[in-house]
Amino acid sequence: MEWSATSATKAFLDTLKLCNDYKIRCDSWRTQEPESNEFISALAAGMKSKLIVEVSPGVSPSTLALAAAARHTGGRLVCILPERVLAESKKVIKDSGLKDIVELKTGDPAELLSHYGNIDFSLVDCKNDDYERLLKLLDVNPERSVVVANNLVSEKRGLEGTVKGLERVEVRSMKHPIGSGMEITMIGKTNDIEKIRPSSPKARRIDRVDIKRKTFKSNWVVKVDEESGEEHVFRVPEYA
Repeated sequence: MEWSATSATKAFLDTLKLCNDYKIRCDSWRTQEPESNEFISALAAGMKSKLIVEVSPGVSPSTLALAAAARHTGGRLVCILPERVLAESKKVIKDSGLKDIVELKTGDPAELLSHYGNIDFSLVDCKNDDYERLLKLLDVNPERSVVVANNLVSEKRGLEGTVKGLERVEVRSMKHPIGSGMEITMIGKTNDIEKIRPSSPKARRIDRVDIKRKTFKSNWVVKVDEESGEEHVFRVPEYA
């Protein structure tokens, strides 16, 4: 599973710009915690994902983040969302210059997911009441893929290292304190997972900094080791 530090860094920076630009135009996005978006964008781009699928209640910062990743890998993003938000979602995608990269699909997510196989990178928003079933319906690329369960709050459970139908491949899940909480499941050969999985010191180390202060902002900062090509992502607080 080859890792591209260059693509990851470019997608990270692209996501920062896309989300910040849209936040200026849309008040409803200003209160959303941003760092998870840059993280998933860098992860999707770094592993050179071609087919990216998102199941979401509507176009959100995570949609722009995944679209940014697809732009830097030459891939595409399929976003499955409710019919009622289609018009608004189309406007956001068009205004962000992502129309040629993002395919918006409406309908029953369970039915629509059956049309996509060997998915390289997928994200399911766990605000969907049927999220557990949708996670299990994903047809992932057994050679190398990532599944993100986003907004995994409270007692909600993700894949927890179990993906049915896969044999002789490694499946590892880890829950991260990013955004509202997310589980990242890495699928592929053992050696490949060790190269890129977020908890591996060989790929990217996440240092979570807890500051007991009422007001602060934080961002993910990407640093690349020029000698080894390894990438490290750090969460850095910025005091208000």
